[in-house]
Amino acid sequence: MLRYLYCFCCSILLCYPTYSQTTDTLRYVFFGHTYAGGEPDGKRVDFRLEAMNMQQFDRIWLGGDIGAETDLNYSNLAYLDTIFDLKKAGNHWALGNHDTRNENIEWIEEFSGKERYYAYTEHSITTIVMDGNISPLDCENLNKQFELIKQVCDTISQGYLIFLVHHGIATDVPGVASPLSYAHTELQNWLPNCYSDTLNYANSIYPLLQKVESRGVDVFHITGDVGSYYKQYHGISDHGVEYLAAGLGNGYRILQGLPIHAPDVAIVFTHILPNNQLSWEFV
Repeated sequence: MLRYLYCFCCSILLCYPTYSQTTDTLRYVFFGHTYAGGEPDGKRVDFRLEAMNMQQFDRIWLGGDIGAETDLNYSNLAYLDTIFDLKKAGNHWALGNHDTRNENIEWIEEFSGKERYYAYTEHSITTIVMDGNISPLDCENLNKQFELIKQVCDTISQGYLIFLVHHGIATDVPGVASPLSYAHTELQNWLPNCYSDTLNYANSIYPLLQKVESRGVDVFHITGDVGSYYKQYHGISDHGVEYLAAGLGNGYRILQGLPIHAPDVAIVFTHILPNNQLSWEFV
């Protein structure tokens, strides 16, 4: 049974719950679109995240656009590392367009200790961390990323599969809303690889996730490019793949004196290890 917990703040103080962690119950958090904006170097994240105790979470999953100009300066990455502990093995970051548009990918890889796309498995959860910024101008990386996704989907046989991506690429998925209804963008012409210009998410990646789901592995596709207007989305495809999206944006609006449309949303996962039960809630 899914539980939805909404925190309504009457001030700018933190309203996220603090969890009591035990060795057999772990807590993971997903934040999307976290930048505060408004400063010249574009490094600052939402001021509520700056003040939050991140130690309450066993893993931090970032949905991209962490800073407004994440890789503009080397010091921007050093600042983000102090907040999100980027090198921790279970912490993941799906790169957004604001993260890579200054093209200093090597700084991101240095601070995270991870490639721009990769797969990671721990406690029966396999996470595919995707870089949706790669274009057909870089066929080598685009094809390698797709082959990584395919290899994981062809071989995983138990547990959970978490698919992390920043961009709204999940178009034309049966039973699921268009990303344009909840995300900042809908990339209808996004290409997963350079093998054919007729491929898209629905006819290349979704069938792989569908096969994984059919083996009894629960699949979650999580999008992070959300938060300026729409704060969250949850849908289940006709084949059982769960689609989640959540993001922030009110921190920027508060600083700019702009109207608040709805509370910002994160996703908190609870993982009970003895029976390998993974549940989630919007917070």
